Amino acid sequence: MERRRLGRTELKTSVIGYGCGAVGGLMVRGSAADQERAIARAVALGINYFDTAPLYGDGESERNLGRVLAVLRPDIVVGTKVRLASVAREHIGDAVTASIEDSLRRLGRDHVDLFQLHNSITVDGSGATLTADIVLNEVHAAFDRVRRHGKTRFIGISATGETAALRTIVDAGAFDTAQIVYNMLNPTAGDAGPDGMPGQDYGRLLDHARRADAGVIGIRALAGGALSGSEARHPIAMQVVAPIGSGPDYAADARRARQFDALVREGHASSLIEAALRFVIAHPAMTTALVGTSSLDELEIAGQAANKGPLPHEALDRLAVIAATLD
Repeated sequence: MERRRLGRTELKTSVIGYGCGAVGGLMVRGSAADQERAIARAVALGINYFDTAPLYGDGESERNLGRVLAVLRPDIVVGTKVRLASVAREHIGDAVTASIEDSLRRLGRDHVDLFQLHNSITVDGSGATLTADIVLNEVHAAFDRVRRHGKTRFIGISATGETAALRTIVDAGAFDTAQIVYNMLNPTAGDAGPDGMPGQDYGRLLDHARRADAGVIGIRALAGGALSGSEARHPIAMQVVAPIGSGPDYAADARRARQFDALVREGHASSLIEAALRFVIAHPAMTTALVGTSSLDELEIAGQAANKGPLPHEALDRLAVIAATLD
């Protein structure tokens, strides 16, 4: 599988990464045997980036990933995160240190390759969000401290929240990576979306990341599963999935996604999932696109899609025409 440079880091990561979150659910609610088989197969397919967080299953994802890695001992890149509760904001340094120590204990490791902020970032910092000023000063200082103590090699953010605040963070160049929402239903992090497109305008955030030489980890590549075109959910998957940056609800996203079936009928891809993944990795700023799975079959489909490479220009041109007519 193709590997790309993760921004200014010396890491090279596979064009798709394995998302160990709750949406697909295998690393949270799957059996131990299936979890081991999935990680082993992911590695065999050439996937070398594995992304987890304390939030996924209240630590279950980290515990399960740590257990499997202790057995397989693959040469991989591991990333985890911290979400700061509002009560922790007066003690950000202590909260960050406590979180990464807990994560390392669950993972059974003495460090991770990438440690990321999981909070959304907004202009006013309301609710569970943080302002750009807090992130660039207090959070960055805390992250830099755990990096200097050898608990992580690199630091990053989850680029969810308000576009203006996200641009401020990325443009500052303080963080090595950014997890950015980018998919066929909402391509605005990479290009201008069609007129009337529902969802957030991410204002070409991928270009900002590229100028800052930040590694890009694509999230919601399949819009939480909606870009399969199906509203059915696997039994171990998260049964209710709220859209991030796209339509008003999952059913609306799935309905709009089915209108891309023309790409399959015309031979540009063998499935809607393949088209969606190959679209994401076609952007030159994209380093690795996260895929979460509920089964080994889903992992196999993702791996085969990535190994076909990015969608060619003629497919991307056709996709843009379809996107402009979505209703």
